[in-house]
Amino acid sequence: MTKFAIIGGSGLDRLGALQVTSKRLPVTAYGAPSGVVFLPRHGETHRVPPHLINYRANIAALKSCGVTAIFAVTAVGGITPDSGPGRIVIPDQIIDYTYGREHTFSDGTGEQVDHAEFTSPFTPDLCQLLALAAPEAGVEVVAGGVYGATQGPRLETAAEIARMARDGCTLVGMTGMPEAALAREAGLDYAMVSLVVNWAAGIGGAVISHAEIGQHLEQGMNKVLRLIGRALGTALSR
Repeated sequence: MTKFAIIGGSGLDRLGALQVTSKRLPVTAYGAPSGVVFLPRHGETHRVPPHLINYRANIAALKSCGVTAIFAVTAVGGITPDSGPGRIVIPDQIIDYTYGREHTFSDGTGEQVDHAEFTSPFTPDLCQLLALAAPEAGVEVVAGGVYGATQGPRLETAAEIARMARDGCTLVGMTGMPEAALAREAGLDYAMVSLVVNWAAGIGGAVISHAEIGQHLEQGMNKVLRLIGRALGTALSR
């Protein structure tokens, strides 16, 4: 039986009206995770910046709890016209621009190197589950997109976004990698739900406003939870 986890990002450090029935904090070979089994990626008080998140511990902890599939929630900037603020995107590809992060379980201490197959970084069946759940949840989504993972915590320059657009990115965020790759190494299914909270730098002609970001987070995360709740209901009823 599939056991799901939700990894929450900016704007989803808690599950709102959903009830927490128990808490566990497993200690892994890579240290302590941010939280389990709803896992707030930045910690419960949103204190951990993107480049210092212990991604290996988070994924290892979820696996130790019996999790087999992950819905990862991210707040992102939009690069293309169909990925404007307020949109919810289910990306199907990723480009990694991060550096210096502990990005693999193959750290030289194991018996062999794991060359994880990563052609499709997001599990197609999970992405389809989310897309099919959207109309039932009354939520409009964009099915497909390319998530560009940057280092953070600073936002990008306009030139950096222009390069990412040339590379084919439609979204920009700071936490998709190495999280997605570690989930693949751990044998966990993984899909992402990205809430667009601002136009990326140099797109849309306006300076990025943290007030605007907060507004879109507040308005959009309820839709994200509704979408994931519908998908979970469908999956668990099979």
